[in-house]
Order: sequence, then structure tokens, then C-alpha cells
Amino acid sequence: MPTRTLEREIRPAPSTTPPRERIIAVACDLFYRHGIHAVGVDAIAEAAATNKMTLYRHFESKDELVAACLRRRASELDAAFDRIAEEHRGDPVGELRAWLRYVGEFKTSERGCAFANAAIELPDPNHPARRVIEEHKRLARDRLVALCRAAGLDDPELVADEIFLLCEGARISLQSVGPAGPAARLVEILQASVTAHARAGNAPA
Repeated sequence: MPTRTLEREIRPAPSTTPPRERIIAVACDLFYRHGIHAVGVDAIAEAAATNKMTLYRHFESKDELVAACLRRRASELDAAFDRIAEEHRGDPVGELRAWLRYVGEFKTSERGCAFANAAIELPDPNHPARRVIEEHKRLARDRLVALCRAAGLDDPELVADEIFLLCEGARISLQSVGPAGPAARLVEILQASVTAHARAGNAPA
């Protein structure tokens, strides 16, 4: 049975949406707001206006559903980054700054990063969701390195790792001291880092 908190918050999804899509959408929301371990398949099925039999017909286990949710979030982020790239075609410095604004604002919203939260809850390296998390983080870093290089920054891999670690640290700060803490200045700090390295590399600031 759902917990009392979930009972108060569950609002069945529109039944016109295909069951698989309803299940993923609802699970993503509940996992993010309450944590993976706190949300059971009963609560997900109820919120998705379906039943456990249908849920297990689409997903072999809750673990597979968690992985599917993270793949959905990864694809949404990829689409956002593609959109930013298209909006700043031919302007890699502008693209990088827009990317940092998007990532900085996203990472300091609500409960932070869904991937980091899931990684904490799922320490088993063989969990199917762990593979999704690790691949997403690796590809995000690779993309950031390529963008820093295209922007003409000095030592692009170092800059990318600095940005990556600043974002990871901001998520921890957000969880420990809240949105009014140092994480509130993440975008400003990221932009300052890019400006410093752009000057070192003689790229446009």
C-alpha cells in the first residue's frame, strides 16, 4: 500500500496516454520527489491509473523501471543540449555559456540531479540503473570537453572537469544547506571559470 504521504499526493495520470508512457512519467516524478526506495510498484500503478500486472508486462522489475526512467531523463537532457547547440550554431563560446546557464539552473532546482540521487540510493554496480547513470555522466563529460575545445579554452579537459566537479559539489551543497547556500551562485561561478580560461586561451570572453 502507498505511504500516507504518497496517498495524499497521488493524482492518477490521464488514461488516454498509453500505459507504458503513463507508468514512466509517474515513476519519474515519484522517484524524484520521494526517492526510489520509498516508492513501491503499488503506488506507481495507482498513480498511472493501471495495475501491477500491466506494469510488470512492460517492465520485468522495479529495477528495470528505474533504469527506464533515468534513460528518459537522459534523453530529455540530450534534447535540451541539442537545442542549445542549434540556437548557437557557429558560436561555441555562446553555446558553452548557454549550456552552463541551463545546467546551473537545472542542477540547483528542487531536489537536485536525479542521476546523483539515484546513484546514492543504488550502490550496487550491477544494478541496471547504475549503467545508465555512468553512461550518462561519461557522455555528458565528453560533450563538455568537446565544447570547451571548440570554444578555444585553455586545457579543455581541465576546464570540463572543473565545471563537472563544481556542478557535482553544488548538488551536495543544495542537499545540505539548501538553495540559499553556495549553490545559488553556481551559474555565476561557472561563468567566471569560463571567462578566466577563455582569457588564458586567447578566446573571446
